[in-house]
Amino acid sequence: MKNEQLSELHRKNLEAAMRLAQLSIENSQKIMALQSELARELFQESVANAKAQTGAQDPQEIMGLRTKYAQETAQKMMESAQKIAEIGNEARVEFSRLLTEQLASGSHDLMDSFQTFFKALPGQNPNVIEAMQQAMARANSAFEQISQVSSTAFGNMNELAKKSTPAPKAKSK
Repeated sequence: MKNEQLSELHRKNLEAAMRLAQLSIENSQKIMALQSELARELFQESVANAKAQTGAQDPQEIMGLRTKYAQETAQKMMESAQKIAEIGNEARVEFSRLLTEQLASGSHDLMDSFQTFFKALPGQNPNVIEAMQQAMARANSAFEQISQVSSTAFGNMNELAKKSTPAPKAKSK
């Protein structure tokens, strides 16, 4: 393998790592924004609920307000958990796509490098190159199958989460 080929392979790997790091940062920011918004909403609602309970006259009214607040809080938490799961699923799909792209590109570059290396050896054996190409093709095929199965599984989990989350109720003021 020549220095130029190693440098190019290193550059491509570094670029892929930077894309993955950027993806991670963006998804972390989305989740933090979602959590911050949820905390703000829950705080405002708890203050409003406390004021409403202060003005309540009988214990049943207070219990009704507490129950309503607990239900609304649980609903918001479920919706937030679903959104976080969706962000995670989208990140996993993008990560898988980037990894597949990197493996395809990297395996092609690697095979080119190996072919160059083996052709330069005295008394080369064409069977070695063919065996390596078959091994790389099988590895890529196996990775693609795993990627498809995991994508389907996560998609099914996401659909189940959506179905199990009750529909948002209209807010009454």
